Amino acid sequence: MLVLLAAGRSVRFGDADKLTADFLGRPLALHVVTALQAVPFAARVAITSGTRLDFGAHGYRTIANPAPEAGLSASLRLGVMAAQAAGVAAIVVALADMPRVTAAQIFRLLDAASGVDDVIASSDGTRPSPPALFAAGRFAALAETSGDEGGRALIRAGRHIVTSPAELIDIDTPQDLEALRALA
Repeated sequence: MLVLLAAGRSVRFGDADKLTADFLGRPLALHVVTALQAVPFAARVAITSGTRLDFGAHGYRTIANPAPEAGLSASLRLGVMAAQAAGVAAIVVALADMPRVTAAQIFRLLDAASGVDDVIASSDGTRPSPPALFAAGRFAALAETSGDEGGRALIRAGRHIVTSPAELIDIDTPQDLEALRALA
């Protein structure tokens, strides 16, 4: 199951809805949605809060996060609950503000999975990050996280699949978006 986290408060981005900011002629968050269309997930869930984007129109079940101020972990808990209800063997957690993520990297994460306790994260060769795969044996630990820590400790201790640093660009500020536009 794909769990797309799209419920951050985007405080560093300012008052605008970061996920709808234009990047190459379409909303920022729709880049990861489009890139992952070819991956045959059992289900797709978008955890949202305050965005005008219609993830449902792109095949996602939308779950509203009523408390985005509680941090990333609140969104992760909602995604884990959806995964447990669906009875899936693993989730891939991706961030809606990472527009350069590729299906190829997701397939590498899926191919590396082999057990019920797997945690397999992406890495730029130095720092592990989402997208990351968490097998069902890790759902309870994910559900117990708090604040913005999310699954960071699990990711640091897990297996890392290196990809191009350009694929892992995370947009947090308007300056980040401008730097990405300059690359493109």
